[in-house]
Amino acid sequence: MDTAFQPNAMDETTRWAFFVGAPRCGTTSLAKYLRGHPQACLSRPKEPHFFAMRDLRGHSLDELRQIVRSDYLDRFFPHRHGSSVFAEGSVSYLYAPERLEPLLRLWPRAKFIICVRNPLQMVPSLHQRHFVNGDETVRPFDRAWALVPERRKGRQIPRSCLDPRFLDYWEAGHLGRHVEKFLNLIGRDRCLISVFDDLTADPKKEYSRLLRFLDLPDDGKEVFERHAESRDCRIPWLQRLLQRPPRIAMGLVDPDDLHNPRFAESVGPFFRKILDLRNGILDWNEIAAEQPRLDPAVIDEMRAMYRDDVALLSKLVGRDLNYWMQPELPVFEPSVPRRGKELAF
Repeated sequence: MDTAFQPNAMDETTRWAFFVGAPRCGTTSLAKYLRGHPQACLSRPKEPHFFAMRDLRGHSLDELRQIVRSDYLDRFFPHRHGSSVFAEGSVSYLYAPERLEPLLRLWPRAKFIICVRNPLQMVPSLHQRHFVNGDETVRPFDRAWALVPERRKGRQIPRSCLDPRFLDYWEAGHLGRHVEKFLNLIGRDRCLISVFDDLTADPKKEYSRLLRFLDLPDDGKEVFERHAESRDCRIPWLQRLLQRPPRIAMGLVDPDDLHNPRFAESVGPFFRKILDLRNGILDWNEIAAEQPRLDPAVIDEMRAMYRDDVALLSKLVGRDLNYWMQPELPVFEPSVPRRGKELAF
């Protein structure tokens, strides 16, 4: 039977979960914990960004089903057999909730997990991730932070950057603003908000909370490994070349396909060897990242920029997060192992 036409692929009663962000706030860890659940099916890769990159509003329901079946389900969920819950983790969705209207037309029961974190930690970590992914070329965070006004005008955007909006670090840290908009458009009752502090302190408890929200039984998971820890690279230009290769050099291959296991399986043996070589070089080139060294003046600027937004987020979450903005709180603290391997920044 053709899996594209299986009832559980497009049925309105299908249960879906979307880890919508924010980036560097624990979405990867929670998604990978859920990937191990016998009743869950997660996308490959974790972040398709499908509904954020394609504006599907205005299509009829039949057109929408056809597009989503062929371009989304078949591409990112080829393994969708016998699962109770389907899930993916595109962190861009938090910043574009209006693009999710077609998603709710298809799957009215969809639920959303919003992860939040102290922006003084989250934004430098996000910058480091963009640097390793090839979207950013400025290594010092302080310089990248100061470049935001220029980049908003379309200047000093690296050629390797997939989307200039990635580099608006000021906007990325306004979690209160974006969470409020998301809840207003999507609905508070279908959203779970997870605070990064809780995930690092007790990942088992936070994972159990996720399972209850998704109406999934406890799978007995006891080991919670760290995921998406911050990485750096030995040779930045080589990292950018491999992560964001020129399309002409790749035969017009979509760079996102390079991270899709299904794509690697579909190409011929010669191209597969090239991909294996690329991945081997990337493994060698990536190293553990040191904690960011931030200029105290930049930290003060960030506190001033985000103080009111954190107060708003506190109201939305229903708990006081204003301690994030206290000067005596270190921006980064050393990890302390708890309940298996500790999550890292």
